Amino acid sequence: MRPSKFDTSNLITAIWITLTAVFVSTVFFNFAFDEIMNTIKLGWLILSVVIIFFLTYFILIFRFEHFVVKRVKTLYHNLFPTTFTSGISTRSTDIDLLIGNIKKLNADKNSEIEFLKKQENYRREFIGNIAHELKTPLFTIQGYVLTLLDGNVKDKKTVKKYLKQTAKGVNRLTYVIKDLDLITKFESGIATLVRTSFDLRKTVENVFGLLEMQAQKDKIILRFDKKYTEPILVYADQERIHQVLTNLIINSLKYGTERGITEVGFVYLNEGKVLVKISDNGEGIASEHLPRLFERFYRVDKTRNRNQGGSGLGLAIVKHIIEAHNEKIFVESEQKVGSEFSFTLSTATQQKREVKT
Repeated sequence: MRPSKFDTSNLITAIWITLTAVFVSTVFFNFAFDEIMNTIKLGWLILSVVIIFFLTYFILIFRFEHFVVKRVKTLYHNLFPTTFTSGISTRSTDIDLLIGNIKKLNADKNSEIEFLKKQENYRREFIGNIAHELKTPLFTIQGYVLTLLDGNVKDKKTVKKYLKQTAKGVNRLTYVIKDLDLITKFESGIATLVRTSFDLRKTVENVFGLLEMQAQKDKIILRFDKKYTEPILVYADQERIHQVLTNLIINSLKYGTERGITEVGFVYLNEGKVLVKISDNGEGIASEHLPRLFERFYRVDKTRNRNQGGSGLGLAIVKHIIEAHNEKIFVESEQKVGSEFSFTLSTATQQKREVKT
């Protein structure tokens, strides 16, 4: 068995023991054997000191370290039972491996702690956001209902106005609850997709028709990026993709500029996919917001967005729907330039190929 790496503590201990031994022996010989001490030459004294030093040093290495390493192996086996190798014969290798694994374990624990802190911050922020989303319409409903119950409002027009505001609050609550329920279903894996082949171009035209009045109100033009004469056939859940397009275009209208443009385009990819692009020349989004854009209740402009209504879950739902199709969604944006959301879908032709194979 070869000795382990040089250790300063072992050297200091060996020197201390050697000096102690020399001192004791010198005192002993001075008192007991004066005549013998006078005949001992200096060389023999130095030789004895060297011999005592090396004997002490190697005894420390082989005996003391043997005891320590035995305990270290037991600790190492308990910490890393799956990676422990009984065939390792050298103590230095065992210790180095143990130190390396402990450092890795420490790094993993630190990463886990950071992750838990982020999760805790996210949980706290999420609870705060959902409380705000629910209490705002609830307080609105409560205020108008209590006013009407007091019986102080006699004017029919005022009563009707209060009832309309109450209905808006109820609708806002309904949006939040329905969207939360939908996200919960996707996250738990119980949301089902009904995939069919359909013309994506016509679906976009339907969404344009539904949002035409809102676009005119915001003075924003809805259009395709070019003229598409052929159908864009995809294989997906038409209702869900309709919802995705609606949410993305509504989001574009919210952050669009007056006399702005929102365009939808299609690009065929080599993997039997089509890339759907929704772009605008609106306000754009700062880069620091992009990583969190698809989080639940995350808002870039909280005041403006809440004033315009919505559940705050639109983009989160979009991401869940696209990922449920095993597809990807992307976002690019630059402030004062505009934004582009894009996602992939499988073409109907690709689906037919997969069915044949």
